[in-house]
Amino acid sequence: MLRLQSPLPERYRTASAQELSEMIGAAKSVLGRRLFILGHHYQRDEVMRWADARGDSFGLSRMAAGQTEAEFIVFCGVHFMAESADVLTGPQQKVLLPDLNAGCSMADMADIDQVEEAWDELAQVVDRDGVVPVTYMNSAAALKAFVGRQGGAVCTSSNARAVLTWALEKGERVLFFPDQHLGRNTGYELGYGADDMRVWNPREVLGGLSDVEVKGSVLLLWKGHCSVHQRFRPEHVEAFRAEFPSGIVMVHPECAHDVVEMGDVVGSTDAIIRAVEAAPSGSVIGVATEIHLVNRLDHESVGRRVVCLDPLVCPCSTMSRIDPQHLAWVLEGLVEGEVRNQIVVDGKTAEWARVALERMLAIT
Repeated sequence: MLRLQSPLPERYRTASAQELSEMIGAAKSVLGRRLFILGHHYQRDEVMRWADARGDSFGLSRMAAGQTEAEFIVFCGVHFMAESADVLTGPQQKVLLPDLNAGCSMADMADIDQVEEAWDELAQVVDRDGVVPVTYMNSAAALKAFVGRQGGAVCTSSNARAVLTWALEKGERVLFFPDQHLGRNTGYELGYGADDMRVWNPREVLGGLSDVEVKGSVLLLWKGHCSVHQRFRPEHVEAFRAEFPSGIVMVHPECAHDVVEMGDVVGSTDAIIRAVEAAPSGSVIGVATEIHLVNRLDHESVGRRVVCLDPLVCPCSTMSRIDPQHLAWVLEGLVEGEVRNQIVVDGKTAEWARVALERMLAIT
């Protein structure tokens, strides 16, 4: 999705690392408690060093909501995360994203027009009252609002099992978007088989499925994926085990099912962090997730070695758009009285997105 980020002034583009550090540090000092900086786990170290809190997307949004004293929330993450923070924070607070082009390729694989079209198509084949829409946290506020209006809920990688269990107690089938892998892995975890799950391709009529396939499905999985986690393959796990026979494999559930099946630990970002911390001293741990987090875990895990299972160590390219240059530009703007790159979710969308998020919290 194209977003319009204005080019940075030359003083930021040509500044040295030390100069940028001085700009950011000085601005933070001036703004004091009016400012709260959030750093997602996948963020680069030179940005993360300035974060007042770090965590996953929903955890950071909840932290932002708890910072009632802070007037400005600067979210060093991606667009959908800043939207969630705006939904959950108070009207007196402003959420800023240092680079508007910091999006999420997965979130952009499902837009509201496509989802509404799929919803209308389903009504031609099945009783839509029996379909419960569930959106992953990695989605735009408009999609969260959609599931709120239609009786569905949001889920995270930590609580997907609980939310899908709730949804299937409420209805006969689930339309799950935008990540097919989290949906499939959770479906298998709940005891469903491949024949119970169908991939919905939004570029084809009725998702590329026949009426019989739709009617026979329990989970309709949107054809979307994470550009980082889809890179991990079984051969990466095999190579790690060949080199480290007693090593521990930890896999994020956004990975393909054949990789997840090979993991010793399968869990969300926070679950992987906790598992690394709990691993015995001397462990070698191969992790299938974003490289900045893997490197940070290796650096901070005394007595343990943590390596990325992908030898090409592909970072999250959109997350990497947040850099010290953009952070300095946004913070100096606040010092000068100019709010740059504010993320605003319109009132109606925010209202229904909040319903979907609160429904999730009630379930879990």
